[in-house]
Amino acid sequence: MPDGQPMTESPILSDLQALTRAALPEVEALFATARDGLKAQVSAGGKVSNQALEARQYQAHALAWLATYVEALRQLDAWAGRLTEAGQFGRMEALILQISFGEYLAQIAGGIPMSQTEFARLSDLGLAYTPGPAAARLMAEGNTADARHALVGLMRDNHGRATFGATGLDEDLEMIRDQFRRYSDEKVIPVAHDWHLKDELIPMEVINELAELGVFGLTIPEAYGGLGLSKASMVVVSEELSRGYIGVGSLGTRSEIAAELILCGGTEEQKQKWLPGLASGAILPTAVFTEPNTGSDLGALRTRARKDGDDWIITGNKTWITHAARTHVMTVLARSVEGTTDYRGLSMFLAEKTPGTDETPFVDPGLSGGEIEVLGYRGMKEYTVNFDDFRVKGENLLGQVEGQGFKQLMQTFESARIQTGARAIGVAQAALETGLQYAEDRKQFGRALIEFPRIESKLAMMAVEIMIARQLTYFSAWQKDHDKRCDLEAGMAKLLGARVAWAAADNALQIHGGNGFALEYRISRILCDARILNIFEGAAEIQATVIARRLLE
Repeated sequence: MPDGQPMTESPILSDLQALTRAALPEVEALFATARDGLKAQVSAGGKVSNQALEARQYQAHALAWLATYVEALRQLDAWAGRLTEAGQFGRMEALILQISFGEYLAQIAGGIPMSQTEFARLSDLGLAYTPGPAAARLMAEGNTADARHALVGLMRDNHGRATFGATGLDEDLEMIRDQFRRYSDEKVIPVAHDWHLKDELIPMEVINELAELGVFGLTIPEAYGGLGLSKASMVVVSEELSRGYIGVGSLGTRSEIAAELILCGGTEEQKQKWLPGLASGAILPTAVFTEPNTGSDLGALRTRARKDGDDWIITGNKTWITHAARTHVMTVLARSVEGTTDYRGLSMFLAEKTPGTDETPFVDPGLSGGEIEVLGYRGMKEYTVNFDDFRVKGENLLGQVEGQGFKQLMQTFESARIQTGARAIGVAQAALETGLQYAEDRKQFGRALIEFPRIESKLAMMAVEIMIARQLTYFSAWQKDHDKRCDLEAGMAKLLGARVAWAAADNALQIHGGNGFALEYRISRILCDARILNIFEGAAEIQATVIARRLLE
């Protein structure tokens, strides 16, 4: 908006929450109709047919994205309600709410972006949408230039708050956020870009500091040496550390996955042996699942484990193994049941190894491999790992039961995807803060970039979508903390969060113009780091299929 022109108050702020609550049942009903229609097309004998679902993959993914948007709006509306009850629903929060509903309702009606060139349209699902009065008003008056201008004005005068808009978390979680935000500001952000440019491992000094702060034992029960905190605390910590550098934010993911595997599937002896060391950071783990020719098709794994006396001998090749060199234990998924070709023959092993170095990543007999050079997500490095008659103690078969490896791994997916949602929020927040600062500092044609409407629009939409993804991720963590099944919500948080992070990084780089393309500017790193989020822990396409299948059960 040109300088000197007054910003008019949004006409829908006075009855905003009444409008959002009136609009929600419409899109919920729309989703239910879409789900029932697709279910009728892909079901045979009361069960979903894999062949029929694959033939209608585009429709299935459109359903997944529609469901994700409906759940996201539901959780944003619930967030606004909680803030109102607590007396914390201010003008910034109201603007985020109205822009969110205005934009997402419009996308539901016109096409939800699944990627830059693919859109989930209601017509794919054989539906049309005629918005009722509340939804129509939100679509017409919610996401306006005036609203975005007003939001960015408040963002520029944020009085040092950690986020743009109140998160709705309790005081204890906000204290945790403050602690780890300060850590990222002081210990990570000043040096992370240098680590990235030099492709260096995150220094052990940082890992030791994170261990002292309790990062590796956040959700491990106190009885096993952890802090026994909630998944919500894990989300906040991952979010703030990833805001500093996704590699630092992802260090805890290794311990989270390993601890979850052992807690869910391990014997009491295995819990006593491994969990205290994982919690303290004395034991650094790595997850060894993926193979060169299988990708997300874990059921087709070919790495073999054969019995040799009391021990196991593992042979095969793994790839995309994060932080493999200097870790102490590998959680290895291998086929141990003879005659099987699917997931039912897989077992999980806690394979002990000697930590290596940058120069010599693997030092144990029967273990070799090398670094995979990557665009981003560099602080832990990626490796190929080759097993050539590598010996694993018999006592380290997880749960002391064969053929349960895939099931054991599936039990970790909720926590892993919740944490990936959190990491995506942190990366997106880093992009927003970097883009906002550059837009305020950079002058063009005698004005700061932020004073141009297209620039402030990009920044406003970053803040809006970050809050949407944040609330969806917090809800999935809340579900997990209350022992509710949340694979669906966790998958949605991961799916949407990854897209939001990429959009935020891409737009923040665009704000930088040519400088954003220069390696010396940290936004170039943030863009590279954001790109992986749509791939690991289940590529976006796989994630959409998983969500769709769950919806059609």
